[in-house]
Amino acid sequence: MFTQTAYRISIAAPSSGSAATRLARAWLTLGVAALIGSGLLAVLLVFARTPGLQQFLPSRDFFRSALVVHVDLSVFVWFMAFAAVIWSVAGSARLALLGWAGVVLAFAGTVVMTVSPLFPDTRPLLNNYIPMLQQPVFYVGLSLAGAGFALAVIRALLTISPQVGAGNTAMGTSAAGESALRLGAFLSALAGAFAMVSVGVSLMGVPDAEGQAYWEMVYWGGGHVLQFQHVLLVVVAWFWLATELDAPPLVSARAAQALFIFAALPLLAVPVIYSYWPVGSPFHMVYFAKLMEVGHPLTVPLMVFAAGSLWQVRRVVSPAKSAFMASMLLFGVGGALAYMIKGVNVVIPAHYHGSIVGVTLAFMGLAYVLLPKLGFGAAEGKMARWQPYVYGGGQLIHILGLAWSGGYGVQRKVAGAEQVLTSLPQKIGMGMMGLGGLIAIIGGVMFVLVCLKAMSKRPD
Repeated sequence: MFTQTAYRISIAAPSSGSAATRLARAWLTLGVAALIGSGLLAVLLVFARTPGLQQFLPSRDFFRSALVVHVDLSVFVWFMAFAAVIWSVAGSARLALLGWAGVVLAFAGTVVMTVSPLFPDTRPLLNNYIPMLQQPVFYVGLSLAGAGFALAVIRALLTISPQVGAGNTAMGTSAAGESALRLGAFLSALAGAFAMVSVGVSLMGVPDAEGQAYWEMVYWGGGHVLQFQHVLLVVVAWFWLATELDAPPLVSARAAQALFIFAALPLLAVPVIYSYWPVGSPFHMVYFAKLMEVGHPLTVPLMVFAAGSLWQVRRVVSPAKSAFMASMLLFGVGGALAYMIKGVNVVIPAHYHGSIVGVTLAFMGLAYVLLPKLGFGAAEGKMARWQPYVYGGGQLIHILGLAWSGGYGVQRKVAGAEQVLTSLPQKIGMGMMGLGGLIAIIGGVMFVLVCLKAMSKRPD
């Protein structure tokens, strides 16, 4: 099943005037817009901590409210919008109206969420996965965005043809590679569907609770399941990037298909957990955590094949290569930190920041590849080539600082004086965290600028 023949594993973009391409452009625009909104909120976060400027902000809880929406835009909206880019390219042009309905709803919801911290009585909750504002404006925005992404998931399941079993040695490289990645994209959409149904079931079955505890139970199952969508898509992106860099993974398409199916098998446990253990029960919480702990290593064989291309691209000079290498490094560090978690401290955010940034960098690199294929200009120049290293390097310093501090007992989800930084090692670690975060912000701004420059060039 495994072969030394390198198959080109990528998906050919549809013609520039097709409905699929126009949808992909729209979703990419939403992703970049979400990052811009997230960046603007980051500026307001700085203002919220600046003496003399605080009194001009609308509420006492503005800092945490802006932080909630900043996280939702930079993780939830960005990840789902770029997933929809991949699904649009991988799918056919059918059901375009359904796709555009999803785009409009997601755009409207993102705008409403972005401005929601400016309204009074926000009541921020820092629960896991999708932090919330207990406020009608935010609820409306999140509901609209969620409905838009749900339509994108449904359309992906109906328009992507995975062609399971296609791609043997007699098929030729292009068709073989496309069959493998289309299956990976389809399975990621299936994971997204499982996640959204999980949230719906949790909403109907959540026990009486209020505030953060309520939303923690609502998102616990679906949030854990959604990670399988992201992991499958990061592998799709790595295979695609490696092929674009003329270093396709040394695996046949049929073997890659089998490994994608193997990586998605943990999804079968989701209905079992919901059937046997009620939402919010200790076993419900434990088994979803175990599902992620045991299930994600099933993706390792695919990751090994992707990593095998790293040495071949070492001399290539391109933004895609920079993102590919930085993504695999950050994702690997984040995964390794998962095995260092002991207790409730900042090693936990160090782990998931590494993993999240690994996915983000892969999507950034694939965005650079897709821009000209979707009719925009190419991502070129020194800024584009250095952007993944600046962003990834800053995030690496950030998470290593968190991991260092966590080893000295600094607790998570606290800030300022609540952190109780009493020792020099604690202060050094958190100082690294702050410096790395600042560098990463610069890298994020660079990505937005590169994309805006390329997207400003008129599509064909």
